Amino acid sequence: MIRLLIVLLVLSVSVAAKADIYKYTDNRGNIYYTDNPRNSLYQRIIKSRLHVPVMKNTLFDTPVIYPLKVNGFNGGGITSTSTGINGGGVVNKKRFSSLIEQAAYKHQVDAKLVHAVIQTESAYNSTAQSPKGAVGLMQLMPDTAKRFGVLDRSDPDQNLDGGVRYLKHLINLFNPSLELALAAYNAGENAVMRYNNSIPPYPETQNYVKQVLALYRPEPVQKFVFRH
Repeated sequence: MIRLLIVLLVLSVSVAAKADIYKYTDNRGNIYYTDNPRNSLYQRIIKSRLHVPVMKNTLFDTPVIYPLKVNGFNGGGITSTSTGINGGGVVNKKRFSSLIEQAAYKHQVDAKLVHAVIQTESAYNSTAQSPKGAVGLMQLMPDTAKRFGVLDRSDPDQNLDGGVRYLKHLINLFNPSLELALAAYNAGENAVMRYNNSIPPYPETQNYVKQVLALYRPEPVQKFVFRH
């Protein structure tokens, strides 16, 4: 938290006319987002020309890239709960909130959990497409979409319904372990079973579970009192 406060002291907000967002996952499962990719390993997940705030380092005038961590900053939503900076996620969250609530109620899944999964998966970008071919708000793969009756993965309504149905299926399958259900959403249920019903030793999957749970069950914000 102290480090966060120090970082915020050297940050200012500038406006970007173009807000393409790129994603990169390193070999330890840490996820990075930026509007200025430094190499071809970054994959574009959001294409937008909206005027959005972008964090700038005033000392070097370069974009600040935040790894997806369990500490208040969450790259999954392109949003910092500490700063309010966002790359369109807040707007889209409001836009899709009603559909999310409906799907969550229909399939009896906690809406807060659905929000946490969506924020981590796509940052509420209904047109997001991963390098592996996952599409939409809940990043459905073709086989998963077909399995749960989704004809058009890019349609937010269908994507949400199929994604929440799949999440509910995994919650029931691995009950009472929510961690295993989330691991299965990321790596596939067969992978979880292959490792004797444990979170697979994939850095991305292990990190994914932490990120979703951090968003779903955020830690209390620590308050600091500075004395002179």
